[in-house]
Amino acid sequence: MRAYLDHASTTPLRPAARRAMVAWLERDDVGDPGRLHAEGVTARVAVEEARERVAAALGARPREVVFTSGATESIAMACFGAAQSRGQRSVLGAIEHSAVREWANRGEVSLVAVSPRGRLDVESLAAAITGPPSAISLVHCQWGNHEVGTLQPVHDVVATVDGRALVHVDAAAAVGHVRVAFDDSGMDLLSVSGHKFGAPTGVGVLLIRRGLRLPPLLVGGDQERARRAGMENVAGLAGFAAALEAATAALDVESKSARSLTDRVIAWADAAEGVDVLGDPRDRLPHLVCLELAGVEPQPVLLGLDAAGVSVHSGSSCSSESIEPSPVLQAMGVDAERSLRISVGWSSTDDDIDRLLDALPVVLSQLRSLRRD
Repeated sequence: MRAYLDHASTTPLRPAARRAMVAWLERDDVGDPGRLHAEGVTARVAVEEARERVAAALGARPREVVFTSGATESIAMACFGAAQSRGQRSVLGAIEHSAVREWANRGEVSLVAVSPRGRLDVESLAAAITGPPSAISLVHCQWGNHEVGTLQPVHDVVATVDGRALVHVDAAAAVGHVRVAFDDSGMDLLSVSGHKFGAPTGVGVLLIRRGLRLPPLLVGGDQERARRAGMENVAGLAGFAAALEAATAALDVESKSARSLTDRVIAWADAAEGVDVLGDPRDRLPHLVCLELAGVEPQPVLLGLDAAGVSVHSGSSCSSESIEPSPVLQAMGVDAERSLRISVGWSSTDDDIDRLLDALPVVLSQLRSLRRD
């Protein structure tokens, strides 16, 4: 059996999501949710039931839920809509995901400093948003960092912005792992991706605060109340809602288990030579820990662990074709080229961590020995 420890990239489909999707896919009365015939109405009911369940799990109103293909599209919708209606200037921390950074770079960007542990500096943010309200369109802040796990001061950011700009929170790494309550937060926009917590790939959500109107990114139809054109992925939405409900119901138990597993990795790292924990070891997402490995390149570490049956990740989390230095770690002022991200999920066990902690010291010892030779 392999130890899959890359849940922060994508996590296996939860059984509840699989059952919900199969139940829909096996139906014979499937239709377009935008049609008035019986099959269309059946599909429309399924979409709206999914919307209500998602809203309840995220502390939002159903009308605030816009279904998308994932967090990347949700972020694009938020950035495009804000730029079209409010202007091209955005403010963000240098540790944001590339989906945020690359959209922001299409306009004027003010980057906010972060601490060596990867936490956004709120005082620097306050300085960046000085000026008339019209000067800034959008302020971005992650709920939790996708590479080192550090939780961000999202509520302090909302209070600091205080209505002078829209606030968008990328919660892709956080939903399903920490509690998220949108309507109580004061945020304007929040992005979610299903495959990060056990929903199917290709399904996500953008929460848009009630009363906020933004030009749509995808045009060509009136789906999602004219906020996102294209026929809804009904089976995917059913799976998304089921997975989110399951993750929310089990959140306390799963997050406690995840923290216990990642705490074992941190304890090992604290005792190991040439290994440091990156990010905040306590105020962090429970399922994710990032290590700095002195004296070795990440590629052979990944290959060695893979050969031992352990799947982990290294480098920039948005790079799939090559292992590149991480902009997140560069912004933190730490070694951006020798990181190892270990992330657990709903299906992880102590056996997975046992396998990692058996294999990793051996791989590191072998690689360091080769360097000495």
